[in-house]
Amino acid sequence: MRCLSVLFSVLLLFTAATGAIADGVIKVAVLKFGTVNWELNTIHHHELDKTNGFTLEIIGLAGVPATMVAFQGGEADIMVSDWIWVARQRAAGKNYVFIPYSKSVGSLMVAADSPVQNLSDLAGLKIGIAGGPVDKSWLILQAYATQTLGLNLKDETEQVFGAPPLLFKKALQGELQGLINYWHFQAKLKAKGFRTLISVADAASALGLSPDIPLLGYVVKGEFLRAHPELVAGFAAASRGAKVRLASDDAEWDRLRPFMKARDDAAFDALKAGFRAGIPSTDPIDRAAASKFLALMADLGGETLVGKATSLPDGIFYSSDK
Repeated sequence: MRCLSVLFSVLLLFTAATGAIADGVIKVAVLKFGTVNWELNTIHHHELDKTNGFTLEIIGLAGVPATMVAFQGGEADIMVSDWIWVARQRAAGKNYVFIPYSKSVGSLMVAADSPVQNLSDLAGLKIGIAGGPVDKSWLILQAYATQTLGLNLKDETEQVFGAPPLLFKKALQGELQGLINYWHFQAKLKAKGFRTLISVADAASALGLSPDIPLLGYVVKGEFLRAHPELVAGFAAASRGAKVRLASDDAEWDRLRPFMKARDDAAFDALKAGFRAGIPSTDPIDRAAASKFLALMADLGGETLVGKATSLPDGIFYSSDK
């Protein structure tokens, strides 16, 4: 009887630990106010999760470190990051898989009345950079300036690193003469009359890189994918279904507007256009193009950025065929 009691207790603990998976729940850890919430909200509202065989649970957190802790600690099944980080983790022995979400990248923006007309004009001026010294957009623009102008953008300018909202405000206040920020803050700046000096996509193209590689995506553990391929396939299908709606249905954006923090029509239109421009193709990611991108990031950012990922790991990109 005692053996049966112990066995029953173990079964109860196992059921408690795996109940969410057994019920088909997928927990996604995201920033509370990140743009990915627009897509997840669309999935919830139209029950695209139920249609695709799972139940979506959104875990809204205050910062990126918190989402990583939730994901790596097993509190969440999926998080959002870029595939360079995923490549770094795989090279370190962690079996993470990348599901494309967005190809949106930022740009280097200046005020409408700024005398700056090209990168050379930034010499001696302050540039705000949201992602830190090894921000991918910043690295690409440095490489572009060196290759096309023979300009060492890092040495010739003063860089100011900080949180995206803070840099956004500093740019509006005129404390920065240039700004590289996340795409939705850039969209809001555009609505305020700022102009693009050069887009990261154009700079990448000039360097021979593909601007069509989706940098941001959902990250899932390989173990979860192997154990529940139907749930991951359902999540990927729901994500695509939400994108189809958001790509063509203006009424859907009107419904989402209260969640978007768009203070006026110009900001709303810019955010909508920016999201739509970032919707990636359904085609598989070009591994050769991704390898070239990773090699440049490794060359420019070194181990600080890519860790031991000097070449593209196998199995990094999700495919429903596998």
